[in-house]
Amino acid sequence: MIPKDPVMLLSFVNLKLRDFYGNLDVLCEELDVSRTELERKLAGIDYHYDKERNQFV
Repeated sequence: MIPKDPVMLLSFVNLKLRDFYGNLDVLCEELDVSRTELERKLAGIDYHYDKERNQFV
């Protein structure tokens, strides 16, 4: 289960990307979450996925 609060979600996703997943697509597949929905939620707090950094910035 992933956090519903956008700030907690940001922290959770960036930690998972840093420690366990090579890219956002793999994270979404493994956690069974919609990439579009995840990006929409984090865009709501002005964070966007940076492929080169493999994190939301």
